Amino acid sequence: MRIIPVRYDHPDAVKLNDIVQEEYTERYGESDVTPLAPEMFDPPHGLYLLAYDDEGRPVATGGWRAQEDGETGYAPGDAEIKRMFVIREVRGQGLARRILAALEDSAREAGRTRMVLETGTEQPEAMALYASSGYAPTPKFGYYRFHDDSRCYAKPL
Repeated sequence: MRIIPVRYDHPDAVKLNDIVQEEYTERYGESDVTPLAPEMFDPPHGLYLLAYDDEGRPVATGGWRAQEDGETGYAPGDAEIKRMFVIREVRGQGLARRILAALEDSAREAGRTRMVLETGTEQPEAMALYASSGYAPTPKFGYYRFHDDSRCYAKPL
């Protein structure tokens, strides 16, 4: 597997984003409508990663973006994880952990002090990944903070 930085609007990132949106619709009955723009992930205020398998197929993504907005529950120094996703065919190989570690390293190097993320109750494997990676439940923040099935996690960097 090869993991490289790309822009959020890279054609392969868009392709995987379409697949993750289909999965959100399967699990929640609707897609994720969190407002996202490519420049939110541009260094040094973010990073977007794309993983390719040995045949050159895009198989996973993950990104972080700087957050500071106290009105929506973020704290100064937050780095928010977005679009962590691994296609079904390659799950269980540790790829999400590799991407997560790279995102944490990048955010730390950029001076961020806390990594935060929002997931949902219909993604138990995501909640297990984050809990086993040192993330703890935290008060809700962000776009889905008022949704009952939303779960938020944080980890000091």
